[in-house]
Amino acid sequence: MGWPVIGNMWAFLRAFKSSDPDSFIASFIRRYGRTGIYKAFMFGSPTIMVTVPESCKQVLMDDDHFAPGWPKATNELIGKKSFIGITQAEHKRLRRLTANPVNGYEALNTYLQFIENTVISTLERWASMGQIEFLTELRRFTFRIIMKIFLSSENETVLESLEKVYTDLNYGMRAMAINIPGFAYHRALKARKKLVAVFQSVLDERRAMRKKKLFPAHKDMMDALMEVEDDKGRRLGDEEIIDVLIMYLNAGHESSGHITMWATVFLQENPDIFEKTKLEQEEIQRSMPPTQKGLTMKEIRKMEYLSKVIDETLRIVNISFVSFRQATEDTYVNGYLIPKGWKVQLWYRSVNLDPHIYPDPKNFNPSRWDHFTPKAGSFLPFGLGSRLCPGNELAKLEISVFLHYFLLGYELTRQDPHCRMPGALSVAFLSRCGKIKFPKVE
Repeated sequence: MGWPVIGNMWAFLRAFKSSDPDSFIASFIRRYGRTGIYKAFMFGSPTIMVTVPESCKQVLMDDDHFAPGWPKATNELIGKKSFIGITQAEHKRLRRLTANPVNGYEALNTYLQFIENTVISTLERWASMGQIEFLTELRRFTFRIIMKIFLSSENETVLESLEKVYTDLNYGMRAMAINIPGFAYHRALKARKKLVAVFQSVLDERRAMRKKKLFPAHKDMMDALMEVEDDKGRRLGDEEIIDVLIMYLNAGHESSGHITMWATVFLQENPDIFEKTKLEQEEIQRSMPPTQKGLTMKEIRKMEYLSKVIDETLRIVNISFVSFRQATEDTYVNGYLIPKGWKVQLWYRSVNLDPHIYPDPKNFNPSRWDHFTPKAGSFLPFGLGSRLCPGNELAKLEISVFLHYFLLGYELTRQDPHCRMPGALSVAFLSRCGKIKFPKVE
C-alpha cells in the first residue's frame, strides 16, 4: 500500500514524468505477478488497480456496484455537477440531452463544414508562421471547434485566453490536492474560478436577452442546457450548466489535440504508413464529384485505413490512461473482494498495450486492425459502458479531417531532427521536440 498518506503517489508521479510510464504497473507485476488486480494507496485513498480486459469490462459495465470515484482534485476542478460527480440517474438524463447534439450522425454532418474550414485555415496559417509549438497550436485548433459547438464563439482573443486557462486546469486535474501557492492544484483552482466567472457572465447575458424576447437564429449547446426540463418540469441550475460546460469544453479539446499530434508524428516517422495513408486520401479526393466542394460524411466513411491509423494511435498513446470508480458495496472482481468505499482504477493503458492481445504492442502498426476486431474491454480508448466518452465520434471526425488535409498538402519538420519519441508526453519532450515547421508540399 506504500507510505502512509502519500502511499504510492511518488512512484506514480515519477513514472509519468519520465519517458517510461509503464514502469509503475510493471513494478507491481514484478512483485506480485501478472494477477491483473493490485492493491495500492492512490490519491489519498485505498485503491484496487485493475489492468486486464475482463476485469475492466466487469467494473465498467456494473453500475449497480460501482459509481464514479475520481480523485478529489478532479471532482473539485471539473465540478461536482459534471458527469463525473452526479448520480447515475442524473448522468443518464444529461447524457441523453447532450450526446446526440455532440456525437450523433446529423450533428457530425452539420459540424463537418466548420471543422473542414477550420482545418484548412489553420494549416495555411501554420505554414506561413514558420516555427510553431505543435501541441499548443493543436489545442487551440480543437478548442476553437468545441467553443463553436457549445457557445457559438469564434472570438480569437476569448478563445486564446480561455484555452490558456484550461491548460492550467489540466495540470492540476490528477495532481495531489495540495492547495498551496506554487502547486499545480492551487493554480488549477484559480483557473476554475476564472472559467466559472466567464461562463456565468455568458449565462447572465443570455438570460437577459431571453427576457427581452431576443433569441439566436441558431441554438448552441448552452441554449439546449438552459431549456432542458426533467419529467417534473425542473430546469438545470447555473451550477449544473457551468459544470457540464467546463467538462465538455475540456474533454472536447485536450485529448483530441494530443491524439492529433501523435498521429501526425507517427505518420511522419513511418514513411511506408504515411505513403499508404496518403494514397487512400488521394483516391478519395479523386473520386469526389467535380462540382462537390469539400468533404461529406460519405468521404469520411471511405477513410478505412486512416481510421486504423487513428485507432492505432489511440491504442498506443491514449491520453485517458486510467479511469476511476468506487465500490458502492462489497463486491468481487475476478475472485478478489473489493470492500465498499474503496476506489477502483481501470488502467486502460495496460489493456491497450497488453502483448497477449496486441503482439509487439508499442510498435505502430495500423495493419494489425485489418482482420482484428477486439473483444469488449480489450480496446478502451474512450472507456466502456454507460460512461463511454460522449464525444468520441466528434473527436475522430476532427482528427480525420485534419489528417486528410495534412497528408494531401503539408509535411512536418522538427526543429531538432534527432528527437525520438518517448513512451509518453513529457515537459522535457515538448520543450525539446515540440517546436516544428509545417511547410506546404508543392
